[in-house]
Amino acid sequence: MMNNQQKNMFHPDVFDSQQQHHHLLDMVQKSLENEMDSFIRDDDHDTKSGTAELMEPPSGDDDDHDQDQEDPNQRPKKKRYHRHTQHQIQEMESFFKECPHPDDKQRKDLGRRLGLEPLQIKFWFQNKRTQMKAQHERHENTQLRNENDKLRAENIRYKEALGNAACPNCGGPASLGEMSFDEQHLRIENARLREEIDKISGIAAKYVGKPLLSYPHLSQGGASRTLDLGVGNFVPPPEDVYGASSDLLRSVSGPSDADKPVIIELAVAAMEELIRMAQAKEPLWIPGAKSNSAGEALNEEEYVRTFPRGIGPKPLGLKSEASRESAVVIMNHINLVEILMDVDQWSSVFSSIVSKAMTVEVLSTGVAGNYNGALQVMTSEFQVPSPLAPTRENYFVRYCKQHGDGMWAVVDVSLDSLRPSAISKCRRRPSGCLIQELPNGYSKVTWVEHVEIDDRGVHSIYKPLINSGLAFGARRWVATLDRQCERLASVMANNISAGDIGVISSPEGRKSMLKLAERMVMSFCTGVGASTGHTWTTLSGSGADDVRVMTRKSMDDPGRPPGIVLSAATSFWLPVPPHQVFDFLRDENSRNEWDILSNGGLVQEMAHIANGRDPGNAVSLLRVNSANSSQSNMLILQESCTDSTGSYVVYAPVDIVSMNVVLSGGDPDYVALLPSGFAILPDGSNSDSSTSGSLLTVAFQILVDSVPTAKLSLGSVATVNSLIKCTVERIKGAVLCEEEGFVSKT
Repeated sequence: MMNNQQKNMFHPDVFDSQQQHHHLLDMVQKSLENEMDSFIRDDDHDTKSGTAELMEPPSGDDDDHDQDQEDPNQRPKKKRYHRHTQHQIQEMESFFKECPHPDDKQRKDLGRRLGLEPLQIKFWFQNKRTQMKAQHERHENTQLRNENDKLRAENIRYKEALGNAACPNCGGPASLGEMSFDEQHLRIENARLREEIDKISGIAAKYVGKPLLSYPHLSQGGASRTLDLGVGNFVPPPEDVYGASSDLLRSVSGPSDADKPVIIELAVAAMEELIRMAQAKEPLWIPGAKSNSAGEALNEEEYVRTFPRGIGPKPLGLKSEASRESAVVIMNHINLVEILMDVDQWSSVFSSIVSKAMTVEVLSTGVAGNYNGALQVMTSEFQVPSPLAPTRENYFVRYCKQHGDGMWAVVDVSLDSLRPSAISKCRRRPSGCLIQELPNGYSKVTWVEHVEIDDRGVHSIYKPLINSGLAFGARRWVATLDRQCERLASVMANNISAGDIGVISSPEGRKSMLKLAERMVMSFCTGVGASTGHTWTTLSGSGADDVRVMTRKSMDDPGRPPGIVLSAATSFWLPVPPHQVFDFLRDENSRNEWDILSNGGLVQEMAHIANGRDPGNAVSLLRVNSANSSQSNMLILQESCTDSTGSYVVYAPVDIVSMNVVLSGGDPDYVALLPSGFAILPDGSNSDSSTSGSLLTVAFQILVDSVPTAKLSLGSVATVNSLIKCTVERIKGAVLCEEEGFVSKT
């Protein structure tokens, strides 16, 4: 016997009422068809050729009438018809459009003009109205027939669903008599299913043209739904870091209509797994399991037991990375959801992690004016700010759902099964975050990051960092989000004191300067990593094996100077804690020790905007007082930022006139920037950053020719190589002056 939780959602009484309804429709349909056929036959007999011929009215001749009565067997006299001319028909058609019911005066005037009797006019208009009515009823009849066909097809599907119903206890067929259960429970169950189906199954109906009748029920008793992504057991070949292609981001087509129901099912199941992963405790998550990471580690054996089917076994050649991290951030939950679901805002906030992203197709924008139920297919490329660590490409679906008041979740899961020809080097298991509303505009974010990756292309000095989870794990996502939320709060701040020297108190000036600095950092990040999905072209044979050199032509972009730009980047290891390297590079007093552009001159901070709890998080405007008169008025815009997973110092020379416009609250988008700077990461060898070494990436963007059509010379490439090498040697000499026995790992 079926229990209430497992019975089919179709009630016998409901089904009987549907049958009666369909039966009545059939009866009405047949009756209407017979009536219409009879009417049409009579109409054809009376009107003959419609409007072209008209039966003459009775003559009123008594002799004919008496003759018919005297000889009933005599064949009746043939009715006489009058054929109208084409001109008469056209005139009456035109008059009918304006007035289908003419009065006596109108009939007389029209008859006089056309040479017809008023009675002929009257009969023509009667026939015309009858003809139009018949056409209208035929059209309604066709619509009714189509609707009846749809109801009949739906009835057949209901019957098939009932015929395939099985008893969960014995496995045999279930009869209608065994489905009698409380009607109130049926309504509750239907309401629960409708809430989910309206958001998800409705999306499938939009694309495939019918309800998703085989929609799987939510798992009961903790059982997980299958999430087979169809990734075979393969061993991906190693790929050269510098030649890695980004075909995924260059040519991605949207999913087919047949794939969309599969995507919906994957998204719903991934959401269930994410919620359980975010809320579970030991033994699924082991606190501090990794000595070089303070976060939690996943117990993979327990994971397999908890999610026995999941998305299938791990492919050969890939290793698992899983982490979870929580933090309270200064942003309300609705704004966080908007950032995560808008690809431009998401790429901007996480610009140091997301090197490129795009939305392939939006399957649902959500309901009730928000992102609840939003579903979109995306591609992205994740990076570590270094040319020595390959990027990670993903093709996935992102699903957002509200779980009660003030609780939201956003989940990603790879769609490898929809790209069978592609060899994936990174598979994204259900990953994302749970966002909980807190008082005073704060939110608690619990982030789960779970991927399977081929990391054989990673340089040896970056492997400890990758293995620690600080490079791509949940801790880096949460730390970056926390720092960016503080930065955004700084942009909105209006209660800034003007008492300190160099503090910009104007809200408009602060916002413009912070916006300009944000664009500068994003531009720096696009040129420092190993991504090839941008407008940069990597130069082969540039003359330096440990420096990656790229070029780009800029013509009509108002935010970049026109001409040929070279970008050079290199990474190396330092036996100095990251915070010491960060403090040295951001300090304007020590800038002349490494900055060739300052040419040994005094650097003075002219303006300062703090944008975080840490004093290292700030945007500054620096002035270089150089002995060289041509550089005496040079300004430098600089942003420094730091968190537990990494630090950045990014700067760019700026024009004095342009900066005056920005400081007065003007539009910063037209200020041309070529950013350079540093990314300082822990080397992953020790969880205590105060005793670990540093992975330092140095990158420059330099305008080598102001004419975009000019050809790049080898001398320009050699100059850039020399500049970056000289800077590296100066930094090493400055930070290692007290170190002895230093051996470079580069």
